[in-house]
Amino acid sequence: MSTARTSAPGDLADRRVLVVEDDPTVREVVETYLQADGFIVDVASDGFAALDAIEIRPPDLVVLDRMLPGIDGAEVCRRIRETRGVPVILLTALGAPEDRVAGLEAGADDYLTKPFSPRELVLRVQAVLRRSLGEFAPEAPFDLGPFHLDASARVVRKDGVELPVSTREFDLLAFLLKHPRRAFTREELLRAVWGWEFGDLSTVTVTVRRLREKIETDVTQPRMLNTVWGVGYRLDPEGAP
Repeated sequence: MSTARTSAPGDLADRRVLVVEDDPTVREVVETYLQADGFIVDVASDGFAALDAIEIRPPDLVVLDRMLPGIDGAEVCRRIRETRGVPVILLTALGAPEDRVAGLEAGADDYLTKPFSPRELVLRVQAVLRRSLGEFAPEAPFDLGPFHLDASARVVRKDGVELPVSTREFDLLAFLLKHPRRAFTREELLRAVWGWEFGDLSTVTVTVRRLREKIETDVTQPRMLNTVWGVGYRLDPEGAP
């Protein structure tokens, strides 16, 4: 089995990844590929062990199996989201759209359906980490309506209060704040925010829903993150010029 490196950027070297997988074969393959690419890898075989590992040695990213003994991956992801913003990539053998949506609603930033390519997983880890660590050219903070965005620090505030957003929620809100009052299709958002040319469009729908819960006063009557029927979504920040 070849585990040639996929040319991970040097600034991602030695980042810590927690792999949570009860299948020892899958766990070993994922661990081997990530280590070959320069990551420090911790492993756990069930949900309770994963939560303990996160407290002992906080990772930069979690690769999390959806089906785990004890408590399942979706519940582990929800518990992680209660206290931490660490990005989560969900591995799932459940291919139905509603199963993928359930994982995203639990707070996952990305997902792969089994069987998957270990190389693709490494590339997904790299992409999510690059975004979560803010490894881009520095951007000047700016204010728009009630929002203050500091893209370099990966912080967004509404009315002076920092929003507890996940990696993908931050990416989506930051993108829309940089393009206010412009309608985007779900396909356009999938390419611009996720970097996917193809993918499940429900990924965008679920992330929009989660983001509305954090920025809207009444999610049943959104005033800022609006649906443009027949097109997609548009951000209308209060007081935006």
